[in-house]
Amino acid sequence: MNAPPFPGRATAAFVGALVGAAAGMLLVTAAGALALEVDGVFAALGIAVPTLCGAVAGALLPPGHSRLPSGHSRSNPR
Repeated sequence: MNAPPFPGRATAAFVGALVGAAAGMLLVTAAGALALEVDGVFAALGIAVPTLCGAVAGALLPPGHSRLPSGHSRSNPR
């Protein structure tokens, strides 16, 4: 199996980081809604850790990776 070229991996890592950052922001927002005050360190870690995990997952997962069983697609052909 050939690895995708660097621009493809970099793009996947960037998209993964964006998704991770969005998830981290949601976590920090939810924590702030439940507590009166969210510490700055907690907020930074709550955004940085999912961002890093998303970037690593985007860079390491093979292209077209899906949790769908083989033979199934997301589209609904008619």
